[in-house]
Amino acid sequence: MSFTHPVSRPFLTGKEQEYVAATIADGWISSQSPVIGRFERAFADYNGVAHGVACSSGTAALTLALRALGIGPGDEVIVPEFTMVASAWAVTYTGATPVFVDCGDDLNIDVARIEEKITPRTKALMPVHVYGRRCDMDAIMDIAFQYNLRVVEDSAEAHGIRPVGDIACFSLFANKIITAGEGGICLTDDPRLAGQLAHLRGMAFTREHSFVHKKLAYNFRMTGMQAAVALAQVEQLDEILATRKEIERRYDEGLAGIDGITPMPARDVLWMYDIRAERREELREFLTAASIETRLFFQPMSRQPGYFDANWPALNAARFAADGLYLPTHTGLSAADQEYITGKVREFYETVPAGPAAEKE
Repeated sequence: MSFTHPVSRPFLTGKEQEYVAATIADGWISSQSPVIGRFERAFADYNGVAHGVACSSGTAALTLALRALGIGPGDEVIVPEFTMVASAWAVTYTGATPVFVDCGDDLNIDVARIEEKITPRTKALMPVHVYGRRCDMDAIMDIAFQYNLRVVEDSAEAHGIRPVGDIACFSLFANKIITAGEGGICLTDDPRLAGQLAHLRGMAFTREHSFVHKKLAYNFRMTGMQAAVALAQVEQLDEILATRKEIERRYDEGLAGIDGITPMPARDVLWMYDIRAERREELREFLTAASIETRLFFQPMSRQPGYFDANWPALNAARFAADGLYLPTHTGLSAADQEYITGKVREFYETVPAGPAAEKE
């Protein structure tokens, strides 16, 4: 279904077309394109980090990060319950085991519950900056130091939050704060890790390109055309973040005082504007009829078939998953768009009577 007000839409108002056209014109469209290095350098510099290694997706970035840190079969990685499943899958791809920790009321990993999940097999922590809220990284880095663990930040939804872990992994999917259509990038200050990330990304070719590969690796390379788009996006990142902060402010004001809506804590950078909603499914149907798209919160990892734990309904993550959704959030969203969207949410709660199911609740 096509929506007048989709959840997300890429914001391509900079030099994206110019850079893509130049990449096509010079013939460097593959993973050997020099524009990839320009993007890696620009994004690393923006974040105050020494090295950037671009790749094919955020999931690929997480997988590369874990592999570069030597994580594999028999190891455990602490992962939040409340996250997109790719965080857990990246651990599973390496042969290691994800160990889940419930979320706090900001949806981020509850740092007070991390230590009880650490075992002699734990090798890394994977904090996820959910919907653009920065995790308590001071506490997480202290735990990592005390237990001699590595830290892989899942920053897929958090462009603009400066990394502090061993490796930070960003997604460049079309719905993210900045995009390449598809793609990802790892950031690290460690030159050896950066070299390992690049080696694993490019099928672990030797310097001689001998076609003898000494370890299992991946074709997780980014194309020149993707990097051209991403570079133009980085050049606009400050403007994009400022615009999205204003979008957050307008939603805060437009939804204030609506009985049935519970606001969520402020975000450090705005990826998606998330709320909790009474009669959520009825609200979504009402908004769909008004051509407004919404999306549900993540489900707990312990509810996923591959990681199933029958105790998942008792999780804080399950409580938020039961009534959470997010509204259209993209950099091109206008004040008029938001006035229409918040007006429809208000209209629903003020004029639409509860259905039989809601009355029983």
